[in-house]
Amino acid sequence: MKTRVAMLFGGKSVEHEVSVISGIQAVMNMDTDKYEVIPVYMTKRNEMYIGEEIGKIESYKNIDELLKKSQRVIMTNEDGKVFLTPFPVKMFGGKKAVEIDVAFPVVHGTNVEDGAFQGYLKTMGIPFVGCDVTASAIGMDKYIMKAVLKECDVPVLDAQLYTLADYAEMETLLDKVEKGLGYPVIVKPVNLGSSVGISVAKNRVELTHSVDDAFKYATKVLVEHAITNLREINCSVLGDENDAIASECEEPLHTKDILSYEDKYVSNAKGSGSKGMASVSRKIPAELSSEKREEVRELAVRSFKALGCNGVSRIDFMIDEDNGKLYFNEINTIPGSLAFYLWEPVGVPYKELLDRMIQLSLKRARTEERLTFTFDTNILNSASFGGSKGGKL
Repeated sequence: MKTRVAMLFGGKSVEHEVSVISGIQAVMNMDTDKYEVIPVYMTKRNEMYIGEEIGKIESYKNIDELLKKSQRVIMTNEDGKVFLTPFPVKMFGGKKAVEIDVAFPVVHGTNVEDGAFQGYLKTMGIPFVGCDVTASAIGMDKYIMKAVLKECDVPVLDAQLYTLADYAEMETLLDKVEKGLGYPVIVKPVNLGSSVGISVAKNRVELTHSVDDAFKYATKVLVEHAITNLREINCSVLGDENDAIASECEEPLHTKDILSYEDKYVSNAKGSGSKGMASVSRKIPAELSSEKREEVRELAVRSFKALGCNGVSRIDFMIDEDNGKLYFNEINTIPGSLAFYLWEPVGVPYKELLDRMIQLSLKRARTEERLTFTFDTNILNSASFGGSKGGKL
């Protein structure tokens, strides 16, 4: 029998639309001889829908009409099996629940890529593709990620972290940035991707605007010195914390100081259908010396393993052209278009990439099944609270 895969996309995130493109793109490239794919659209309220039109990109021109023609479902676990169950449940004449074997989240951004959704899937007891809860959370939090990688001797730029309490004292915040980092600086929401809320500031006025904008999207903001003579190089990694390989390297091209959301998804999307990140202007392979290419690829694998990743991630690096130094910038634990365009040049077609990702998830599930998660004890038999006030354990 075919393995039944629930391909989940959308969700409560500012990267909702990008996720829809990536998810449907993956649906279209699955090996249907091996897998039965069930597209599952998650609304911006994280409500799940299935139906004949859910896997068609044209249907998303009018989402309200799409939902009217589709069936809302919830995940349920019965006797160790996970189902997509019609909701609300009807006693008579309702549609049957659909059993699923694997969940494949193709989601981007906070609430869905940051460990929250992965935790839900883990609690439901369904094997799921990609990073686990911890790796997803660390990969989304740029500040914690830097701290972990520093411990593993991965080169990262120093950064300053600011909270809403700091934001309330804006002048003090600006003074600290100017004294500790100087200009130019790059300002980022600590836990967003797709370049949302990210900008470069070259003076105090621009810094004020950048901080204001970043705090629209997150409660914590990261500020780091911006490399003036910057070259961006990306590389994808496939595997798990024990064994992983690197893809080809790319150099994204953009119109401003940084690759913007518009560069990634809007300016190159006209006439490109549902290509997503694959439509971005880029050089593949990046024009690097063989030594620098291998340095990037080796550091990508080392970073991926250090963060405990699984499946496919894309790691973005920075090269300071003034001194040739290579720095880890950030990781995308569920990259746009699943970075398939970086794997085709090294002989891994998209269909095979998706298959490997699913097999990695099943491998992890088998490993976890061998672990002990319960401990037999008679503590409840002997427990006594000694009255209404209770007692200490």
